Amino acid sequence: MNNMDTQAKEADTGNGLPPIDPAGHQNDSIRSLRVVITGGGTGGHLFPGIAIAEAFIEKNPENKILFVNTGKPFEVSVITKAGFDLKKITAEGIKGKGIWQKVRATFKIPTGIIEAICIIRNFKPDLVLGIGSYSSGPMIMAAWFLGLKIILHEQNIMPGITTRLLGHLADRIFVSFKNTSTKLNVKKVKVTGNPVRKDILECADETDTQKNKLFTILVLGGSQGAHSINMAIIDTMKYLKDKEKYFFIHQTGTFDDTMVKDAYMCNSISCVVSSFFNDMAKQYKKADLIICRAGATTIAEVSAIGKFVIFVPYPFATDNHQALNAQAFVEAGASEMILDNELNGSDLAGKFDYYNSHPEVIERMASKSKSLGRPDAAKIIVDDCYAMLGD
Repeated sequence: MNNMDTQAKEADTGNGLPPIDPAGHQNDSIRSLRVVITGGGTGGHLFPGIAIAEAFIEKNPENKILFVNTGKPFEVSVITKAGFDLKKITAEGIKGKGIWQKVRATFKIPTGIIEAICIIRNFKPDLVLGIGSYSSGPMIMAAWFLGLKIILHEQNIMPGITTRLLGHLADRIFVSFKNTSTKLNVKKVKVTGNPVRKDILECADETDTQKNKLFTILVLGGSQGAHSINMAIIDTMKYLKDKEKYFFIHQTGTFDDTMVKDAYMCNSISCVVSSFFNDMAKQYKKADLIICRAGATTIAEVSAIGKFVIFVPYPFATDNHQALNAQAFVEAGASEMILDNELNGSDLAGKFDYYNSHPEVIERMASKSKSLGRPDAAKIIVDDCYAMLGD
């Protein structure tokens, strides 16, 4: 039994009355649903799915959520920590692979679909919600074969291959950006924004009580880290003025962890360095400035809480979608963007020194960033799912 199931049972008083929701209201008019959320692979896909799952539980604690994907260690860790159940299926990506890898992946599709059908028959969901990546493919196709409601959520401004291939099977496609590709069936599309996890949203409402703190820079490279950003930050250290005024929080990814720690130590710069942070809400809250990739989930999180960001889009992102994601914020005056091949320590140090000396500029751009955020995205999605089911 997962944590969410436990909370739901604790909410039932045992006196025959309907369950009580977290706000103290009886859910006598909201029926419970069984929902499969499928997809993952990276935090960019997985974290919005968790945000949607949390919103379903908030809507009615009796709702049952099951995640389905290939069960990579990262997926298992994140989903388990969030308190949800996970089932694994067979699937393999084909994008950017060689001919024999594509053939192997294709032969795995029937197995994945059969496994997905078995999961659906056992769990008996009311709907299946795909959050992207190849691992959602077999589950979406199985749901279509069995006549279930199919919902897709597209995080990026340029729809991924799963959305493009399977969008015609969906009853609804939720998108994060108003200018997401119009190649999708516009009758199915609804703009909601990208769902953000509850703990991230809560940190936006907390007041930072630290006084006279060091100028804090949060460096992120996504769930896997970003080698080029790591190297640029190391190069930046020798150009920084008044190093004693800075504090860095740096997520390195696994491979660069030791190298980055040594660089901070050699340059006598205060820092916290980790290959991965499980408490991103706390790290976001501490930051005066963030430098990171431009994945849709990161953009959704930093805008929902109102943070100023220097985006460095991943140069090999499919269809250059990270640069497209970031461009909308740059045009709104809410962030800066540096292309990966233009990163260098001298320019980056100059930017850090400038913003350290001009907090009013950071405050203005952070305010614009927050105005673009959609903290209600998960709730809108859940409410629409209920409406589609006639509730």
